[in-house]
Amino acid sequence: MMDITNIRKVKIGDADILAYIQTESWKSAFSKILSKEDLNKYTNIDRATDMYNGLLSKNIGNGYILSINDIPHCIAYWDKARDDEIKEYAEIICIHSLPENWGKGYGTSMMEYILKEIKDAGFNNVVLWVFKENKRACRFYESHGFILTDKSKKFCDALEVMYCREL
Repeated sequence: MMDITNIRKVKIGDADILAYIQTESWKSAFSKILSKEDLNKYTNIDRATDMYNGLLSKNIGNGYILSINDIPHCIAYWDKARDDEIKEYAEIICIHSLPENWGKGYGTSMMEYILKEIKDAGFNNVVLWVFKENKRACRFYESHGFILTDKSKKFCDALEVMYCREL
């Protein structure tokens, strides 16, 4: 039986929670994908907190926090796609969970929730970018109906690939 979960929109004051979950997830998920230097740069808690404070203060994107028994565990952000050629699409910018609860269904709960939010906002298609080497995440997205496209781009020394899904 799963614990009691709650998903809510992010609000001013959530930057510390968002930064912590993102950086802890990155440390585990990308330790074999990014160089130690890049991983250290992108998991700097102060840098991540500043980023989220900026997003929250400017009300950029649509962010959510999933809590398990009132303890924040998973975050997600989506917005209009950032690439001009698909600007009518939504884009899942991130979905991160604390590693100790990977594989327990919480990411699926968050994914189902944000896909409904995206559809309710009037989008018919959604894209996301994922490191090609992040096989666990690729399997997760594929299990939720995302299909690998032929689009890719470099991030640091790694290759990101685009997945797409109709809603």
